Amino acid sequence: MRTGEKRGVKKTMEGGGSQLPTVVRGARALTAAEFQGLAEVPPEAEWFANIDNPRTRRAYRIDIHEFMGFLGIARPEECRTVTRAHVLTWRKTLEGHMLSGATIRRKLAALSSLFEHLCDANAVTHNPVKGVKRPKVESYEGKTPALGDHQARALLNAPSSETLKGKRDRAIFPVLLYHGLRREELCTLKVRDIQQRRGVPHLRVHGKGGKLRYLPLHPGTAELVTEYVEAGGEGNTPSAPLFRPVKNSRGGTLDEAITPDGI
Repeated sequence: MRTGEKRGVKKTMEGGGSQLPTVVRGARALTAAEFQGLAEVPPEAEWFANIDNPRTRRAYRIDIHEFMGFLGIARPEECRTVTRAHVLTWRKTLEGHMLSGATIRRKLAALSSLFEHLCDANAVTHNPVKGVKRPKVESYEGKTPALGDHQARALLNAPSSETLKGKRDRAIFPVLLYHGLRREELCTLKVRDIQQRRGVPHLRVHGKGGKLRYLPLHPGTAELVTEYVEAGGEGNTPSAPLFRPVKNSRGGTLDEAITPDGI
């Protein structure tokens, strides 16, 4: 890493965000101080700030912290001495912890991504993860068992139609089943994301990478979602989360969207 850097990899990763300096937008160009501040951003901060998905950022931060803790890295310049042998030893340790092949692959991918960026920035001379074999991807399709028609019907009919929580769950299940949304995509839905397009109700879905797509809403799903929205009293609040927790045992607000773990 550059000589004289005051911020190391570990400090950059702490807190979940990058160490990029804040630049006040305005009609003028960058000041000399702002320009200098951006020029001195450590390359590891640039790498971390370039990861858009918050879940990926969180996972990669944990992975990098784990690797640094394993090797006892305390200063940025110590990254220059990391060799393939260090990475192989870490991989062997991960295997000894009985982690899944997919988890080990992700951890190695996070480390390789960081070192590849450091190479591009001339902060290190090589990527020590290159040449390190990663667990093979299972050839079979998925680990989640498929549902038969009768099982799907039983699932859709399981929640009560008399309670607000039951109405919410009866709306969530068909959104997932008929429209193939990811959990996080379902959690980001707002009331305003139910839209009419040429007379047909659609779901406006904010997908990975900021991609937007419109899905025709299944008639049965539309009926259940409408029933839940009306029961929850959010029909006149377009900016409100479409699916919210019914109660919060941790004392938080109910105005926030349900979380992927809540799903």
